[in-house]
Amino acid sequence: MHKLLKPTIFRLFYAVDTVCIAGSFFVSWWFKKRVDLFFGSAFSDYLLIFLGIVPLYILIYKSFDLYTSKRGQNFSNELIKIIEANLIGFMLLLGLFFALKLNFISRVVIIQFLAVNIVLNSAARYISRLVLRLARTYGYNIKYLAIIGAGPLGLEFIKRIEEHKEFGYRVQAFFDDDPRKIGKRFCKVNVVGKIKAIDDYLINNDIDEVIIALPLSAYQKIGSIVETCEKHGIRAMIIPDYYKYIPAKPKVIEIDDLPLISVRDVPLDYFYNKLFKRAFDIICSILLIIFFSPLMILLTIGVKLSSPGPVLFKQKRVGLNRKLFEMYKFRSMRISDAEVACTTWTTANDPRRTGLGEFIRATSLDELPQFFNVLRGEMSLIGPRPERPHFVEQFKKDIPKYMVKHQVKPGITGWAQVNGWRGDSSIEERIKCDIFYIENWSLFLDCKILFLTALKGFVNKNAY
Repeated sequence: MHKLLKPTIFRLFYAVDTVCIAGSFFVSWWFKKRVDLFFGSAFSDYLLIFLGIVPLYILIYKSFDLYTSKRGQNFSNELIKIIEANLIGFMLLLGLFFALKLNFISRVVIIQFLAVNIVLNSAARYISRLVLRLARTYGYNIKYLAIIGAGPLGLEFIKRIEEHKEFGYRVQAFFDDDPRKIGKRFCKVNVVGKIKAIDDYLINNDIDEVIIALPLSAYQKIGSIVETCEKHGIRAMIIPDYYKYIPAKPKVIEIDDLPLISVRDVPLDYFYNKLFKRAFDIICSILLIIFFSPLMILLTIGVKLSSPGPVLFKQKRVGLNRKLFEMYKFRSMRISDAEVACTTWTTANDPRRTGLGEFIRATSLDELPQFFNVLRGEMSLIGPRPERPHFVEQFKKDIPKYMVKHQVKPGITGWAQVNGWRGDSSIEERIKCDIFYIENWSLFLDCKILFLTALKGFVNKNAY
């Protein structure tokens, strides 16, 4: 079924994108024409651009890998690619208009086209995904698999695809060299024979992909399995026995044709990602400082009147690449010994807190000055929360992977915080969330975290 539908599906994607691109351009011109009485350009003036923009964007989409199978992948990944592809197309169009001196082309139309096309294309892709997933649950667009290895790796794989019928995978057979397993059923799938039997099985059965799920001790068998699959023109895919130690999207580099797999790929290691995130931080922090400035002025007065001492509390924290920086907060406690503040936790009934301090800590308003840390480049709006050096030294000994969080800039809020791991809560769970954020960073995820931070509010029952 899947082999018949696959070419049709991708032709449908091309057709849907063509309609979205062409429709977005026409709607953008029509809207400009309708609201601007002084806009005198007829659509015929834009006809050449209209005819050229569809193939241009289709080529850009193709270069961004938007016409390959996305089974099992999150829609957010596809959305980011759509946005990036449209931004590239937008810049190419502006560059082309400037080079050819096409001054009669309205830049407003092109900006509107950028926004409308992103929305239309994203909506169309999302609906297409829903339709395909629904079809797969009814047995259409299925990929038939054979699994080499009925051990823990193979069973873990089949368990996951059974939990997600919408991915459209169906396992037909297991193969394993353990004689005790042959003839038995695992997860309703038979172990039909030893590994060498895969050759005859592929001749007599319709299999789309072979999944190699063997332990490292069977490494020497993988070469012959791959050769057998390729002889029949069938793709072989390997689940590495060490999959727990590599990210979902491993980075592979080559040294003299020898591939090396990076144990942890950090999207923010890439220059353009750093550039986008820094621009996002600067723009948003300036807007938020302006928005909160009346409140910050009131808090400045309130802190000054609440107890003797400076308005801002400055404390050393560990940031990007384990470097120390001074993090700012509105002072919420009476002046005490600096060593005590750096080496002890705040408790629920801490006598050092002022009346105002108790309120601003519970509502996270004491964190507002950290927008200036963001402008200085020491922090980001979104990222793992920074910790004091004393506790970093403790945690790195007791908590595996704790120091991974320092591979990106610390943040005012983060994935751990919007998932409830704030204040006096599990450090282990926070680190899991921080590592997820580090490995899966995108501007879309940053926007999602900002939205969830605003939606869930700033009140924290664990903040003392």
